[in-house]
Amino acid sequence: MAPKGSKGERKNIVAENRKARFNYEIIDTLEAGLVLTGTEVKSLREGKANIAESYASDEDGEMWLINSYLPEYLQGNRFNHEPRRRRKLLLGKREINRLRSAVNREGMTLIPLKLYFNDRGRAKLELALGKGKKLHDKRETEKKRDWNREKSRLLKNMG
Repeated sequence: MAPKGSKGERKNIVAENRKARFNYEIIDTLEAGLVLTGTEVKSLREGKANIAESYASDEDGEMWLINSYLPEYLQGNRFNHEPRRRRKLLLGKREINRLRSAVNREGMTLIPLKLYFNDRGRAKLELALGKGKKLHDKRETEKKRDWNREKSRLLKNMG
């Protein structure tokens, strides 16, 4: 039986932005490739990346991942990369234009959700188009989560 994922592909998750779904209302998600150097790929395979404070931005018709952290590869010596450098995202022109218009017109944000290797061994980024939640929306989300947890406990105890 194949693990969960689109088209039956196995995902080897390297980094996940767990707070994104709490802080943002996710409208749409898409998959983007990353332009990486050799030592960045090796560092990713060790699984020590962090995308919690990162975001995507449109500059000169290209999408960039900003403020993501990939630690230096220990055996990389002088060929190592900068841990917080900007990384280019590989998206089609139509996708870039659609995302740019949503960000400019509707005040949305591009948030990275997951960084993973797909079944072909390529590094991919799950990017989400989202709108920031207000404090009362966050409280509502927390109430729903707590109620669902309590409901499942009650059902488990009764049956």
